[in-house]
Amino acid sequence: MEVGYIRVSTEDQNTARQFALMDARGIKKIFSEKESGKNAEREQLKAMLAYVREGDTVVTESISRIARNTRDLLSIVEKLTDKGVEFVSLKESIDTTTPQGRFMLTVFGAMAELDRETILQRQKEGIAIAKAEGKYQGRKPIEINQEDFKAICKSWRAGEITGVEAANRAGLKKNTFYRRVKALGL
Repeated sequence: MEVGYIRVSTEDQNTARQFALMDARGIKKIFSEKESGKNAEREQLKAMLAYVREGDTVVTESISRIARNTRDLLSIVEKLTDKGVEFVSLKESIDTTTPQGRFMLTVFGAMAELDRETILQRQKEGIAIAKAEGKYQGRKPIEINQEDFKAICKSWRAGEITGVEAANRAGLKKNTFYRRVKALGL
């Protein structure tokens, strides 16, 4: 059975192109998420790894969808291989059932990692230049009513809701919620 894995990095990005590739291939079981590929601790990736069985094939649009660094890529593919699962990357035409395919996976994995690091480096350089010119102000803080935030924190501290639910109610990401709680001493 072929199992698809689709990933984009942000909520703003579109998965339609990747879904179209899976549909054209006739893949029915697809795991999809909007998470950064910088680490392998992604919910749908873990679910896909738990789901696949011996004889299955994991299909992805490109290796950068599975991982953005070589170590994670090789680790994930090793987990698949240990389960008797093949890995196919459509863009790079990689099939891990052959020694040549495994070699090319390593090469392309290193290239994907280099690409990510180059993007981050250019981004930092651009931000530094914009800051020096006074054009970069950073991201605007998310506005939230202090009384509402205090009420949400009170419910969270009382154990009535989880931290994730509190963050959702406040309209914040989990880490931002915890930073705000700490900054306000709540």
